[in-house]
Amino acid sequence: MSVVLRLPGGPHRLRTPVAFEAPDSPITSRVVYAAAHVVADPLGENGPGAPAAVDWDSTLAFRRHLWSLGLGVADAMDTAQRGMGLDWPATRELITRSGAEARAVGGRLACGVGSDQLTLADPTLHDIIGAYREQLAVVEDAGARPIVMASRALAKAAKGPEDYLQVYGEVIDAASQPVILHWLGEIFDPELAGYWGGANLDVATDAVLDLISENAPCVDGIKVSLLDADREIALRRALPEGVRLYTGDDFNYPDLIRGDEAGHSDALLGIFDPIAAVASAALRALDAGDTARYDALLAPTLPLARHLFAAPTYHYKTGVVFLAWLAGHQSHFTMVAGAQSGRSVPHLTELFRLADAAGVLPDPELAAHRMRRFLHVAGVDA
Repeated sequence: MSVVLRLPGGPHRLRTPVAFEAPDSPITSRVVYAAAHVVADPLGENGPGAPAAVDWDSTLAFRRHLWSLGLGVADAMDTAQRGMGLDWPATRELITRSGAEARAVGGRLACGVGSDQLTLADPTLHDIIGAYREQLAVVEDAGARPIVMASRALAKAAKGPEDYLQVYGEVIDAASQPVILHWLGEIFDPELAGYWGGANLDVATDAVLDLISENAPCVDGIKVSLLDADREIALRRALPEGVRLYTGDDFNYPDLIRGDEAGHSDALLGIFDPIAAVASAALRALDAGDTARYDALLAPTLPLARHLFAAPTYHYKTGVVFLAWLAGHQSHFTMVAGAQSGRSVPHLTELFRLADAAGVLPDPELAAHRMRRFLHVAGVDA
């Protein structure tokens, strides 16, 4: 029996979800990480500015779900509200706990290394390097690959590209394994404007390539989140041999991952959190050389992704957690820092429609029941 829900604008009939076979091995043709969200403790004091209270059992269960689909997990990233509600003590515990879970199940894990524990108003480059190295030790102790995240403190303190090269060079030297770099555009975080030493993206690209060329054996890859497919492809083609380009482009990921005659992007994506099952099936089709099925599965997820990451893009985490609740991965729609208020009722209603069209709501009855409850509390007759 189909499920029909009255939404603002008219009734909506939910589609019958596609059942995918559980994979018996990881994805092989691409290196893929899903950037995972954290589940808040619904009884915690998760208000703006309060220390994050995390539901650890549900948070780790979601990571096991991602690993069961053959995906890697990128943890302690912006999808986990890093620097946007998830403070350093909670982040440190998340990294440690996720590392133990990854070892237990044999899952691929990479974790963010940043400088967000700094409390100084005007930290020096030396302070920033020390903060990065402190977090690097935590990530490596957890057995995860380090992702050297963009630093708001460095964006404020650096005078030019040479300062970025100095800081990143010392952090890379301190790592015991090749690291993943992270270029997060200001659309995701306005405080990162001018990162790599200038507002001009061509100058920034030159600085990135200089850094990678000088440290190529110690750089596994770079995650690029600029939402600019042409720039990403150009950078991918300019990278030294053996250095991966991990797409963070939540607007254009199907084409970038499929690639072209000159190569392809691997992936480290926030959108792979809510579309994990569909993404896994699509990537397994790509493993088998079935690009038609790959395209058919991912094409309906693009309208969802583009709405989810619409401006102001940094509020996309609200939609990610909303979809996790609708899909049954958690029992509530509460976020650390009270971030569930980051999107409007019309935005989340359209997100529901697009998620259904993309086939990422595995239990239509549950999704409809929870959407009806959400609208009722919001004062909307459904």
